[in-house]
Amino acid sequence: MPTARDRVRFGANYTPSQGWFHSWLDLRVDDARRDFEDLASIGLDHVRVFPLWPVIQPNRGLIRQRSIDDLTALIDAAAEFGLDVAVDLLQGHLSSHDFLPSWITTWHRASLFTDPAAREGIADYAAAVSRAVAARPNVFAITLGNEVNNLWPSNPTTLEQSHQWASDLVDVVRANAPDVLALHSLYDDAWYSPDHPFSPVSATDLGDLTTVHSWVFNGVSAIDGPLGPATTSHAAYLVELADAMAPDPSRRVWLQEVGAPLPDVPVAAAADFVERTVASVIDHPGLFGITWWCSHDVDRTLLDFPEREYDLGLFTTEHQAKPLALALADCIAAQREGVEPQPGRVAIVAAHDLRTDLHRRAKVAPGSAFHERWVTASSERSAAIVLPALADDTQHLAARSITRVADELSPGRALP
Repeated sequence: MPTARDRVRFGANYTPSQGWFHSWLDLRVDDARRDFEDLASIGLDHVRVFPLWPVIQPNRGLIRQRSIDDLTALIDAAAEFGLDVAVDLLQGHLSSHDFLPSWITTWHRASLFTDPAAREGIADYAAAVSRAVAARPNVFAITLGNEVNNLWPSNPTTLEQSHQWASDLVDVVRANAPDVLALHSLYDDAWYSPDHPFSPVSATDLGDLTTVHSWVFNGVSAIDGPLGPATTSHAAYLVELADAMAPDPSRRVWLQEVGAPLPDVPVAAAADFVERTVASVIDHPGLFGITWWCSHDVDRTLLDFPEREYDLGLFTTEHQAKPLALALADCIAAQREGVEPQPGRVAIVAAHDLRTDLHRRAKVAPGSAFHERWVTASSERSAAIVLPALADDTQHLAARSITRVADELSPGRALP
């Protein structure tokens, strides 16, 4: 990785303030403009947007041009406020709700990951949307979907099948949007759950960079509370795991989702949580960007959301900036001149090969002995992680700005 880098991007996962994602049924672009004005006001440079798959492709043979036109109109509105756009394709899963077209979920039911006809339909959808959005100059990335591994219990798959599914779709995106980043997005069971049928290898090997989603309600907040080091460094820990597993040491990592969920992070602690989380990860030499979840709260007239989903926004539905939005604005302002990666990074050796020993994923989950060791090693700044087979590979370590490796027997050994 270089000794200097482009400035880290800051953005928000766009949750419309009016109508939530149901607003795709009757999009009012002026409402979106008001939301984008909020986000630009705190210095954000991009949004990640989530068109609803069943609205665009309600039948396997029907892709609705009007809905694609709505999406491109939204992208153009973001450009009016200087915001670049990343587009997710398969929604799929959003804030505990699943949005799947009837041709997947009714008596036609088929696993979207394995059924040939379903995969053909999804490829057609991905191609059509990718072609349309790639024509917009402010679109910089297309992600296959929002945490598609949330869909697997009702859509059976295996490690091999899910990897091939994602690999094929990345190829579709690249073929139809060759100048846009093609990405694959997974929530953290892929990293921590031994039997999960989606692999972190897919995250680090497929697409143009690695995305990670950091949520402290996965158990990490129970370790040391809302502002403890394990909690506020969880995003950095995932970034380091992703960096360690990538075959290409120059591959960048996008912290594509991170948020301050209640009750794990109380309102009074949210601003400090933002500052400490950003501080823990910002000097990673391969960090591409930080995209907060989410832009706006969910209107409480909408029913049946998990309680934590209502108040994750940087802004209220009335467009008031919340304390965590102001804290994020301060972090952005402090980074606008660019960040020089800290020299002399220390690395700790993973307890096992994170790429091959997927049945041992729990050994690096929050609360594990390895995670505890990493948190301790990161007490001053985030420690890198290195696979056992690469611990003596000076070329690999130098490419990742690592100058010292710690192992179980000593606090550290300098590289020759």
